[in-house]
Amino acid sequence: MKPAELKRLCLDLPGAREEFPFDEHNSVFKVAGKMFALSPLRAKPLRVSLKCDPDFAVQLRLQYPAITGGYHLNKRHWNTVVLDGSVPDPLVHQLIEDSYDLVVAGLPKREREKLHWVGLARK
Repeated sequence: MKPAELKRLCLDLPGAREEFPFDEHNSVFKVAGKMFALSPLRAKPLRVSLKCDPDFAVQLRLQYPAITGGYHLNKRHWNTVVLDGSVPDPLVHQLIEDSYDLVVAGLPKREREKLHWVGLARK
């Protein structure tokens, strides 16, 4: 996966925005002001940190060496995925949508309604 594709996948989600609150090298993708993805898009290898259900996070780490506890994040709720090709792209897409869904699910009802959210990963 290339940086432009990762960025597009994140920004194609309803209400998603890219911000740079830490520095100009780390893209933070947010919805309603809440982070759902973090990536240094110029890093080699490319990686992205995503929110994840704690039990599923552990399963993913056991199955894929390229998935580890979130770098500088709460490792119970965040994974960092190295996008070196060892994690299938369809799974990466699912993990991005899952992260977005976890964040949106925690928003107030009126915010979810503004996004017309139905739980993307559950379509």
